[in-house]
Amino acid sequence: MVQTTLGKKTPETQTKAHELAGKQREIGVAEFFSRNRHLLGFDNKRKALMTTVKEAVDNSLDACEEANVLPEIIVDIIEMNKDRYRVIIEDNGPGIVKAQVGNIFAKLLYGSKFHRLKQSRGQQGIGISASVMYAQLTTGRPAKITTKIGKDHEAQFYKLRIDTKTNKPDIEEEKTVEWDKDQGTRIEVDLEASYIGGGQSVDEYLRETAITNPHATIIYTNPKAEQIIFPRVIDHIPHEAQEIQPHPYGVELGILIEMLGKSECKTLQQFLTTEFSKVSATIAKQICENGAVLPTTRPKDLSRESVEQLLEGIKKTKIQAPSTDCLSPIGQEAFEKGLKKEINAEFYASSTRPPQVYRGNPFIIEVGLAYGGQQPGDAPIRLMRYANRVPLLYQQGACGVTKAITGLTWRTYGLNQSKGNLPVGPLTLAVHIASVWVPFTSESKEAVAHYPEIIKEIKLGIQEVGRKLAMYVRKKKRILDEGKKRGYIEKYIPHVQDALVQLLDLKDTDKEIIAENLTVILEESRGKLEDMKFDPTKNEDYDEDFAKIGRDEPEEDEESEEDEE
Repeated sequence: MVQTTLGKKTPETQTKAHELAGKQREIGVAEFFSRNRHLLGFDNKRKALMTTVKEAVDNSLDACEEANVLPEIIVDIIEMNKDRYRVIIEDNGPGIVKAQVGNIFAKLLYGSKFHRLKQSRGQQGIGISASVMYAQLTTGRPAKITTKIGKDHEAQFYKLRIDTKTNKPDIEEEKTVEWDKDQGTRIEVDLEASYIGGGQSVDEYLRETAITNPHATIIYTNPKAEQIIFPRVIDHIPHEAQEIQPHPYGVELGILIEMLGKSECKTLQQFLTTEFSKVSATIAKQICENGAVLPTTRPKDLSRESVEQLLEGIKKTKIQAPSTDCLSPIGQEAFEKGLKKEINAEFYASSTRPPQVYRGNPFIIEVGLAYGGQQPGDAPIRLMRYANRVPLLYQQGACGVTKAITGLTWRTYGLNQSKGNLPVGPLTLAVHIASVWVPFTSESKEAVAHYPEIIKEIKLGIQEVGRKLAMYVRKKKRILDEGKKRGYIEKYIPHVQDALVQLLDLKDTDKEIIAENLTVILEESRGKLEDMKFDPTKNEDYDEDFAKIGRDEPEEDEESEEDEE
């Protein structure tokens, strides 16, 4: 029999459910990521070093560009002892105001880019604070920050940590210091790491960053005390991306319900024209008509069923694609300059595709290639993947960029390829996606999702540069064949002159004249070939079938067709 006293439950009424409920508690964001740091790119010591440098450099580039300053970034990695490194990143950006230093460097999911629809390197507000968290977890030491916001202001110095329980900054020291820079920010962290060169190292990340950011100067000192300078080759800041409103085609039911509930607009028509891009008063009325909803309805009064009807009305209405001034592509000329600066090759080509849209988000695909030179011809091509000018060094096989490349027929462009693999040849291929919201497959931002619209544009971009490559490879082969034939002729010129002397009954003194004339004819024909050699893509003398390469829609492989079904 259950005993009660004045309506209160006695201990005898406690069930297992009550016991389990007492163990439940809220999990902090920082606490979660401290236990699952692999989600943020800190899988191992080597990757942790690269990720830390990447997050700091990305922030520095973004800050400099927003302040309209040509970036000058200094990267120092100092080996303290075994598996212990000090990473120092310094820039000439606008600096950080005093009130924001702690939140920017020691609070996860804090930033200015998550809610803005414009192209930027960072998105989630996790990167640099995650690096600070990893450093304090592995070495127990705080991060040291120095920042200065102007020539007439004093530099501020901070020692700080991140409180993983509360996801708040814990500032241990704060003071004013002398700094000879006019403005900028410097971060110093000690962390457990491993330095190894190769394709997934800090060295490779900075080299690839220099290609897609030809306006930046990066001075890098590696743990071996070797200094490498990546100089700028362009003296102007990239076009600044402008913030835009979301596009109706990209909104989902839950988000639309939330937007309507928070809106201060008096009518649904006003809501549609002010909260979305490319929606005029006429288009708003058409959306309401197609969704069987009154345009004079107050947004907050719409039921869930009415919002579903409104969403159907959006899908049925033809709406202009979103504005693309929210994007800042590299550009063909700048892309080629970046490739020429860092890759020694004999032929370069690039292409910038027209803007396209996925889920209401505008994006642009750019493709560049470098062929020949010192690159090995018996190995798979070197693939460089970029998202908003940032190199993606990991998870290549899981990336939509790789899927697009392996889905093409590369023999058309003069390269060997086995099914489902990267082509083989002396080629570096760089693919860049610029978007207001890049669809990464994870928080570590290492691979792009397999959106059909993105894969299709990548294929079309590769086909554009592939046509130029095919023409160059064919022209080069033709020149080599012609040179080989002329080599044979040159070898037999002495025998020809002896035969002509005997056949025409000439004097021995005429031998030199005959040899001279034959050599002149040979050199004239060689000169004509040399004129074509250096710019074959502008020469119209090529087969018509090769002129048509890649002009049609890219072929879809069987796997992508199954995905669409």
